[in-house]
Amino acid sequence: MRDLAAGFGYLVKGQRWVVRHGRWFGFGLLPGLVTLVLYAGALYGLVGGADDLAAWATPFADDWSSPWLDVLRGTLTVLVFAFGLFLAVITFTAVTLLVGQPFYESLSEQVDRTEGGRVPQSKLPLWRELWISARDSVRVLARVAFFGVLLFACGFIPVAGQTVVPVIGFCVSGFFLAEELAAVALQRRGVELTERLALLRARRLRALGFGVPLVLAFLVPFVAVLLMPGAVAGATLMARDLVPAGPGGVGPEDAARGEVAAPGPADPADAGRTPAPVHWPEAGGPDAGRAAR
Repeated sequence: MRDLAAGFGYLVKGQRWVVRHGRWFGFGLLPGLVTLVLYAGALYGLVGGADDLAAWATPFADDWSSPWLDVLRGTLTVLVFAFGLFLAVITFTAVTLLVGQPFYESLSEQVDRTEGGRVPQSKLPLWRELWISARDSVRVLARVAFFGVLLFACGFIPVAGQTVVPVIGFCVSGFFLAEELAAVALQRRGVELTERLALLRARRLRALGFGVPLVLAFLVPFVAVLLMPGAVAGATLMARDLVPAGPGGVGPEDAARGEVAAPGPADPADAGRTPAPVHWPEAGGPDAGRAAR
């Protein structure tokens, strides 16, 4: 439970940070507003076409008597919309981060700067950063799609499909949402996607405590846009504790000089736990691993 509370604490701290730095809050709103308009149109189209899709997918039920026909197609319509909403929550963050890469990169760096210690910075050109973000987002979305299809199929299980499955869906969404947001700061620290996932799996409850409340909040119109700047700031604070860099921590530059150390515990609640290993690039700073690709 401490990890769940700690994850939620990062979210609260991130929102407080942008409130204290109002200029950065407004700066971080712009990408979300653009993406929101695009997604609102897509979801509106899904609402209008879900019934037709359900009828197209169940031609064998055309001769069924009432109420079974309505129950089947009504359930399928709800599941189609829920699946679309599930994907929208996950892809919204990925698309917003891609659209707002320069915005959120600057915001994340500013959080590092105000919190003290080393401020990792990427030396890659913007097009390269966008390519890495897009590639990693596709890899994450492939994982999300796998779980989405699996949960969609499990939704037909009586009782469990309407109770347990949605809860699992929110947890899956929350975990990957936390990864997408933390990636802004962790990429600057030279942490690859597989290592990011390992870090968050080692602190799974912390990731859920951060991501699941965001998933629930993002279901409310316009809230996703308002919370995105603070969510990026909170994820940066979480990344700083997952991968310490600065006084007392070992960053990519230190690892290149042979001062290798795994991330230490972020707070007393982590004492005694074995953190997930992070393999820094061997030489060339935080961007060496990327430049090699």
